[in-house]
Amino acid sequence: MVRRRFAAAGALVAAAALVLSGCANQSGSGPAQTSAAPAPAQPNNAVLPAGDGQGRCAPGTSIAYVGTLAGQNAALGQAIANATELAVNQHNQANAGCQVTLVKADSGGTPDTAVGPTQAVINNQAVLGIVGLPFSGESKAVGPALNAAGLVNITPSATNPGLTQNGWTTFFRGLGNDAVQGPAAAKWMQGKFNPQSICVIKDDSDYGIGLAQAVTQALGPQVAACQGDVKTNQKEFSATVGQIQQANPQAIFYAGYYTEASPLIQQLRDAGVQTPFVAPDGVKDEQFVVNAAGSANGSYLTCPCVPQEGFTAFTQAYQQAYNTPPQTYSAEAYDAATILLQGIDKGANSRPALLNFVKSYNGQGLTKKFQWQPNGELTDTPVYVYRVDGDKIVTDSPISG
Repeated sequence: MVRRRFAAAGALVAAAALVLSGCANQSGSGPAQTSAAPAPAQPNNAVLPAGDGQGRCAPGTSIAYVGTLAGQNAALGQAIANATELAVNQHNQANAGCQVTLVKADSGGTPDTAVGPTQAVINNQAVLGIVGLPFSGESKAVGPALNAAGLVNITPSATNPGLTQNGWTTFFRGLGNDAVQGPAAAKWMQGKFNPQSICVIKDDSDYGIGLAQAVTQALGPQVAACQGDVKTNQKEFSATVGQIQQANPQAIFYAGYYTEASPLIQQLRDAGVQTPFVAPDGVKDEQFVVNAAGSANGSYLTCPCVPQEGFTAFTQAYQQAYNTPPQTYSAEAYDAATILLQGIDKGANSRPALLNFVKSYNGQGLTKKFQWQPNGELTDTPVYVYRVDGDKIVTDSPISG
């Protein structure tokens, strides 16, 4: 995700066909689909937090989660923090000779609020690496300081493509960016809707702006002729609803977060607009469904995240620890934490050593193969489509390259 984005390990990958059609004031979402094809299970060679149980490290050795823990869109950050904590706990249970401390710092999820907590983690010399930050805007704000400190950070969810174009040597992305997700979403919508027109609505975050641009460019100006803007914390969307009614598109793509997406789709449906609603990973959270109070049913969500249901051991452990299933980017965060823990176990006992370990890492995680290009982008970047089925978000299908 971008300004605020979001996490874990142990997910099942399902695949099914997507059918979306219709236009404004028509029953475009169609009947609810209730089945999904079986998905791949955990890779046999996935590296797990426990490692070989022979880890050795100095007392006090730490990694950190830096990201939102409270407030708006906090559910996305909490899913990442939980998965990071689960990985550390599983590691410590298996490695008596290396008890890693997890430091949590609440960034608030915005560029303005992230700087202070991140600097506090930088000043804590026991912290050798960071899982985070979840959102693109905050990642952009703190990237220079992390780079200057030589403190490696693996984001499981920040997707703005520009983050790897700043010359930073400490920033690594644990998923595909919006230059991957945007064209994939456009390709999927074109294949399913055969659209003459799609309304692309974006919020004012780095994430929303960048993703909308990627989708619009991939669709082309004739298809993405209807474009609109909303604001962070906006709750009344009559102007946007009217714009969409007038355009009468075959689909709506919303580039932003669930906090604004929930009232937007409610007001669209209340106005009789049944046009298929497609949104990205920033909306892919159960709170989108809860807050939309029934209006989200039939929506589709794209995400450069891998379904987690098939990672049985991870899913069960997360459910037992937090009394809720893992959520978006939980598995990716679990993988990111595992990589940092593996480095520590293998003797990377300083910030420079752990940074070098990540740079040269090549291993299979739950969600994908992790091997980074010199700019911090992965070589393996899957994208999936999910759908809202009743009160649940379920896996629909992978988007083929």
